[in-house]
Amino acid sequence: MKKKKILVIEDEKALQAAIKSKLEKNGAEVFSARRVSDAMKILKKAGKVDVIWLDHYLLGEKSGMDFVMEIKDNKEWGNIPIFVVSNTATHDKIQSYLKLGVHKYYTKSNLKLDDIVQEIMLLK
Repeated sequence: MKKKKILVIEDEKALQAAIKSKLEKNGAEVFSARRVSDAMKILKKAGKVDVIWLDHYLLGEKSGMDFVMEIKDNKEWGNIPIFVVSNTATHDKIQSYLKLGVHKYYTKSNLKLDDIVQEIMLLK
C-alpha cells in the first residue's frame, strides 16, 4: 500500500512537529510548511499530495483562507481534500472555508490530535 502524502501547514513549530510525528507513526509521508509561499513550493516540488492539513493563522502575509483560494483555482491541486484545523471558529469563518470547498473544519480545542489524524488517515 502506498504511503499517504500529507502537507501540514501550521505556524506553531511544536504543534507542527507533533502533527508530523503522529501522521508518520500512522504511515504517512509528511511535508511541512509554516507559510503559504513555502507550501506552494512544496506542492510544486512534491507533486500531488493526498491531503492538506491547514491552520488558518500562518506566518507571512497570507492566511489559510488565501491558500485555499489559490489551491481551489489550480487544476492540478483543486481536488485535494483540505482539513482546516484552527484555534478559532466563528460561524462566518467556518462557512467561508466550507463554501470554498474545504473537506472539514476543526477547532483545535474541541478535538484531540489523534482523532483528527485518524480521520485524515481513513480518508480514501
